[in-house]
Amino acid sequence: MRFQRTEIAEGIGFSSIIDEKFKTTSIAVRFIVPLSSETSAANALGMAALTTTSKAYPTPALLNEKLSALYGAGLTSFARKRGDLQVLGVSASWICDRYAIDGEDISGEMLSIVRGCLFEPDAENGRFSDEPFAITKTDLLDRIEAELNNKRGYALAKAAENAFRGEPAANSCYGNKETASAVTPEIAFSAYENILRTAQVEITIVSPEEIPGAEADFRRELSAIDRSPVPVVFRSKSPIKAEPETLSEEMDVNQCKMVMTMKSDSDDIYAMRMLSVILGELPVSKLFLNVREKLSLCYYCASGYSATKGALIIDSGVQRSNIGKAREEILRQIQLVCDGEISDQELESALLSREDILASVGDTPASWSSWYFERLCEGGISAPEDVLLDYKAVTKARIVEAARSLKLDSVWLMLDKEVG
Repeated sequence: MRFQRTEIAEGIGFSSIIDEKFKTTSIAVRFIVPLSSETSAANALGMAALTTTSKAYPTPALLNEKLSALYGAGLTSFARKRGDLQVLGVSASWICDRYAIDGEDISGEMLSIVRGCLFEPDAENGRFSDEPFAITKTDLLDRIEAELNNKRGYALAKAAENAFRGEPAANSCYGNKETASAVTPEIAFSAYENILRTAQVEITIVSPEEIPGAEADFRRELSAIDRSPVPVVFRSKSPIKAEPETLSEEMDVNQCKMVMTMKSDSDDIYAMRMLSVILGELPVSKLFLNVREKLSLCYYCASGYSATKGALIIDSGVQRSNIGKAREEILRQIQLVCDGEISDQELESALLSREDILASVGDTPASWSSWYFERLCEGGISAPEDVLLDYKAVTKARIVEAARSLKLDSVWLMLDKEVG
């Protein structure tokens, strides 16, 4: 595997990853902007509208027909939240040219389609075309509705809204039903134009071979735009509340949810991630073995660490009568780590889990693309084997120190409706 990244203009990075084992090529064009409740829905819709049509393919049917003719190539958009940032983009994948039956230039055609979607959208007079946009908007509203119906995901989203209140990270990367419903074809197109002008841009191509001219073509297209990139901060720790705060919401559910947000000022992200694994990311983790299995206080109990916000999130499914007991036992398990109770087996299991995850990086083109983007966000470009060495260097003492840095910030509860 060969990786190379160059700055092709202010605020624009172009990365090429060559891995000869692949039979497909993929591209991800990421636009990074500050996350805001006022713009998130319009941004998401402005980006989603780009992959349904373009000036060259003004209907979804025409674009899908062309993609099918290119051996079933894929083209999609995405919108994600990363801390206080919204990461928007377009991605595509296609069969490598060497496997084309008649020697077609599949890469050339697909890169042309991607550039056409990005820089020559199906729009006139400052607005996206009505019919394709209406479909895109309906799709987004359906996605928002689906996320509301995912009770565990809803609980995590509400917990983030509470824990990061007053910070961009409190917001959804799609907006809500009200803000998304209010977006018109004009508003979405204006958001799209603003993204092109102000976003930090990262373009990543993963292929088994070099694609001549790809970097130059994107440089040319982007240089034609009058850009003023807005600086972004990838890591912004969340300040802890003066006192832990508990909020609750009653819903028609059979199983209550509890999400506890712990915050830390530690910069030792590898120790914090190892701590999260030891606490609740494995079937042999402390929370699973004790809170769930031994004491039967919850249906599930898991943890995850957000390096972007310096927060450890522990979520569980519980009966209402066990909420208080489960909370106390979760805090007790964290205190045990603070007291140094980490066995060699726990440390070894945590390291093996990290090793397994790192070993899978590069199994797919998308995993390479995501890996190097995440490393860039964390301030350095490291190969998986280098990061594994960082994990191996984590000691029990560092994990204990990481645990001692945690403070309970907030608890969000989804409660079942009591009868009577």
